Amino acid sequence: MSRRSLSGNVALGFFALAFVLIAVAFGTPSWLVSDYRITGAKLDRFGLWSHCFRSLADPHDTHQRRFFVGCRWIFDPFTTGYDGIRGYLLPDFMITTQFFFTISFICMLIGAILSLLYCLCCGPDMSKFILLIWVNAIIVLIAGLSGAIAVIVFASLANRNGWMPGHANNFFGWSFALACIGVIAALVSASLYFVEAKIQRKKKDQLKDSQSRIALETKK
Repeated sequence: MSRRSLSGNVALGFFALAFVLIAVAFGTPSWLVSDYRITGAKLDRFGLWSHCFRSLADPHDTHQRRFFVGCRWIFDPFTTGYDGIRGYLLPDFMITTQFFFTISFICMLIGAILSLLYCLCCGPDMSKFILLIWVNAIIVLIAGLSGAIAVIVFASLANRNGWMPGHANNFFGWSFALACIGVIAALVSASLYFVEAKIQRKKKDQLKDSQSRIALETKK
């Protein structure tokens, strides 16, 4: 029996693409960006875990005496007053986006280990080979579905009026685009892994049938 069919090879390719794109999107701060041509924009870039501001006024300071400039990690413990606006920076929809995209990223890490086992270490002669493909397909599917929820929630609510200043001049950045493409690639990879599992099961059944026929002919 051959180690992989065409669907398995293509599944690995789509998985590698999805893994890179989701990992980059997970760690980069360009999910929501401001038009660089707008000189008075307060927002620069906004990501899941770090944000960059040109001059963001403290929304709780009615006298506009405190402004946040530059890039910071969302849990920055060193900037005075930054912890006070964390609730403003992380409304419910952002927490939902972080949660589901984190699940997606973790599942892709697990999928990477299983894909390496599938690609380098395991073969059709092993008893758990088909189970490995099924488990990998399910985990990558969970990654794709979780990532899809995250990007849909973000796309629906991130650029609305009343949250980030200058929303009319803000748009979804390249990190968000990579997340969308990565999610699609993960779903395609999961589908192909399911196909590969069925193909390997069929090959194994055919091999058993042929071996049974040979055994019967030998006895005769």
